[in-house]
Amino acid sequence: MPSSIAAAHWRLERLRTSKYIPWFPTEKQAAFILCPTDEALYGGAAGGGKSVALLTGALEWVDQPSYNALLIRKTFQALSLPDALIPLSHQWLRETDARWNDNEHSWLFPSGATLTFGYLDTAADKYRYAGAAFQFIGWDELTDFGEEDYRFVSFSRQRRKVTSQVPIRVRATSNPGGPGHDWVRARFIEPGSPGTPFFPSQLRDNPYLDHEQYERFLDKLDPITRQQLLHGDWSSRPSGGWFQKSTFPIVDDTPVITKAVRYWDLAASVPKRNTDPDYTAGGLLGLGSDGNVYVLDLLRFREGPSETEQIMKRAGWSDSNRNATIWLEQEPGASGVIAVDHLVRDVLIGQPVYVDKKTVGKQERARPLAAAAARGVIRLLRASWNAALLDELEGFPTGGHDDQVDALSGAFAKLVDPGLMVLAGNDAASFRGWDPSEINGWEGYSLD
Repeated sequence: MPSSIAAAHWRLERLRTSKYIPWFPTEKQAAFILCPTDEALYGGAAGGGKSVALLTGALEWVDQPSYNALLIRKTFQALSLPDALIPLSHQWLRETDARWNDNEHSWLFPSGATLTFGYLDTAADKYRYAGAAFQFIGWDELTDFGEEDYRFVSFSRQRRKVTSQVPIRVRATSNPGGPGHDWVRARFIEPGSPGTPFFPSQLRDNPYLDHEQYERFLDKLDPITRQQLLHGDWSSRPSGGWFQKSTFPIVDDTPVITKAVRYWDLAASVPKRNTDPDYTAGGLLGLGSDGNVYVLDLLRFREGPSETEQIMKRAGWSDSNRNATIWLEQEPGASGVIAVDHLVRDVLIGQPVYVDKKTVGKQERARPLAAAAARGVIRLLRASWNAALLDELEGFPTGGHDDQVDALSGAFAKLVDPGLMVLAGNDAASFRGWDPSEINGWEGYSLD
């Protein structure tokens, strides 16, 4: 976000107003529209003037030929509700020389510019915009969408003529909550993303709303939803009941670590409809000389195969300095065997790598970890990944993602009770009485 709203005063006079924009935005809304970054998010609390800010940004350049703007909501019905974007656009434009096309859900301006309203109710809907070119793309209630849909439409459909002076912008608005809460928070809210600024809005930022009446309605909601909508609190979220943040002490140092395990939960599942894809997550746990378990490191990322392998390789050599063993979760089926075999033989070669065949569900795997956390014996080493991990733990098992929980559950099981040890690669294996032929997917691993 800009260092201060005051610093955006100079931008206010650059906002291009016209007969198509029958009002003047607040300082914060103007700064959101005009900030020089490709992307920006405006919102937080309900009633903060998100829709009018988005529509204003979309209309700023409609006097220019070849200008096209797209405003997107999850469903067409959501676009058409009272005070939603389409009715609001009719309030602003019906007495102007702009013309509404009901079949295309778009406005045509005398310059030839267009403002189109679209929706992405299913994963396939994003392809309806293939071939189109937009200079402004606005997302209303961004947490209703998956990150892949956002990326595809935002960055594959934007282009302009080389002679054009029209800025290319992606602007989004949203309240906290919704299926995309986690990825939106990671992309815009958490620090360290100067290219994706967040402009927080509060109910009091909207001078055109009856604040007292709206607050009375919000008071009737459950505490979590009220905190999200009244105060724009992105850290407030429903608890899944398995983990509580308060039971995970955060420490600045650890005692002597007597044993360490890194467990990788690989993003092998296909992205589900209306959700953002899984992460690859690798949790490093250590058993302290004081009897407590320490989360020493947590890696979570979504990258292509090559970069994923490089991250895992770097982590493996770093973990070797801690004498940590490495476990890979193997998905069922031949593809899971092949993927793990490649990582063992070609990526993590020379490192102590073990394979863990997935046999039970995520909740069953997480029970021992949850029991230990409730006893207060699991500590987190202070780091930048603490907040995202705690959020996911508290939301489990109903939150948007569980990759980090899965990684920690696997590492905890191998740290405190290794069970069947299936050593992959070129080292010896300890079977504890098991016959290797009983292990599905054993073919291809060496016993030499």
